[in-house]
Amino acid sequence: MSAPATSPGQSASSLEEIRATRLQKVATLQQLGLNPFAYRWPVTAHAAELQDRYTDLAPGEEVAVPVCLAGRIVARRVFGKLAFFSLQDETGTIQLYLDKAEIQTAMAAIDGDAFTHLKQLTDVGDILGVKGTVKRTEKGELSIKVGEYAILTKALLPLPDKWHGLTDVAKRYRQRYVDLIVNPTVRETFRRRALITSGIRRYLEDRGFLEIETPVLQTEAGGRRPAPLPPTTTPWRWISTCALPPSFTSNAWWWEALKRSLRLAEFFAMRGSRPATTQSLPALSFTRPTLTTMTLWT
Repeated sequence: MSAPATSPGQSASSLEEIRATRLQKVATLQQLGLNPFAYRWPVTAHAAELQDRYTDLAPGEEVAVPVCLAGRIVARRVFGKLAFFSLQDETGTIQLYLDKAEIQTAMAAIDGDAFTHLKQLTDVGDILGVKGTVKRTEKGELSIKVGEYAILTKALLPLPDKWHGLTDVAKRYRQRYVDLIVNPTVRETFRRRALITSGIRRYLEDRGFLEIETPVLQTEAGGRRPAPLPPTTTPWRWISTCALPPSFTSNAWWWEALKRSLRLAEFFAMRGSRPATTQSLPALSFTRPTLTTMTLWT
């Protein structure tokens, strides 16, 4: 795994200390008979769905309908016998209202000191599963009043600083998983890209095109300008392998009587490690009887 994303002023040694502390929490959870990496959690609702459904819920009002959510803790506030977490799932963020009496009663058979363990053994970045009811606090914040919870994944490394965020462009490109966690706009971009790609594929398939599998790498240079970069020009000293545009082998399929074929594949280009240069890009190639192979770069 690559090194974790660091925030301004956060050293490698402090990250190692944080990781060691969290590994100790993992060991403590296991000693308590709790799985810090639970296999499953039944999800019946999502944050954005609940925000839309209970828009008109008045402050102080509660709906006695049980819901189950799962998401990542992105903020924690603990006040004695009461705590508030912000839980982020793939649709948005919602507040967790964590009352000691409620949790101790609901989880008495599972963990006799569940609220204390929740306060002491969870961190920002952990993935949590919760079960409870929907309520709006006196201050007007829609929340899940939690009865039961389970730690689904214990995060061993911290997220980037809340205020500075992930600002290093190189890290954003090299550690996309962190970028997707902390930047909602990036998650939306990835979602839209996937929808566009599936829409193009569906459009062509509905018109009789058959998707085929073709090689994407070759050992010899080909194309209009067959000049691969020498291995020494890459910062990773990789042995460069030439990328094969999907249109090359699509032509062969066309002559083999597959008159309507399409290919969506990654095309690799070793152009250096700068964020401004694209290392790979998807290419669409399709053929039909009245058209020679056409390749579109997306």
